[in-house]
Amino acid sequence: MMRRRRVLSAAAAGAVMAALVAGCGGGTSSSDTADGGAAGTQEVNPAGDIPDNQAFVTYRPPAGGFTVKVPEGWSRTASGDSVTFTDKLNRIEIAAASSNAAPTTQSVTAQVVPALQRKVPKFALGKVSTVTRNAGSAVLLTYQGDSATNAVTGKAVHDAFERYAFYQQGREVDLTLSGPVKADNVDPWRIVSDSLRWQ
Repeated sequence: MMRRRRVLSAAAAGAVMAALVAGCGGGTSSSDTADGGAAGTQEVNPAGDIPDNQAFVTYRPPAGGFTVKVPEGWSRTASGDSVTFTDKLNRIEIAAASSNAAPTTQSVTAQVVPALQRKVPKFALGKVSTVTRNAGSAVLLTYQGDSATNAVTGKAVHDAFERYAFYQQGREVDLTLSGPVKADNVDPWRIVSDSLRWQ
């Protein structure tokens, strides 16, 4: 009799174990995707973030004098001696001009900053400093301000700006990079600002 009870107890334990295993398996994990891959493998970029796999191409102005790399596939608009590349919320403006003297932190503070204060809504000055890039030294002006109002949505985006003023032998190239304040575009903006080459 005792032996039969032990056999029944072992059988009951086996049945409970089988039920537990069945209950844990067979379902689709919440981390699985529809195609069977793991979730989170695809890069998701916040608004304004330039993708890590963005390709760059070399831009050469019609008048020559320099080249600079810009993101491939961005829309281009030319106006006089300046050209603008845009994609969604990001913008690159390249302006070239003749100049008798190299820009300094003092000249940018005294001349450029007041002009931007009048032009850019909600302008907030960051810093004016001298930095080194592959093309040589440049005056870097950082600031924030609202973008132009979107024609479709009627809304403006609060942007962060990096404005580099490069100079060589009577030629100045101003390179302005902008995107939403919370976007992380440190690496692509460094690619662009480091890519300027004098010719």
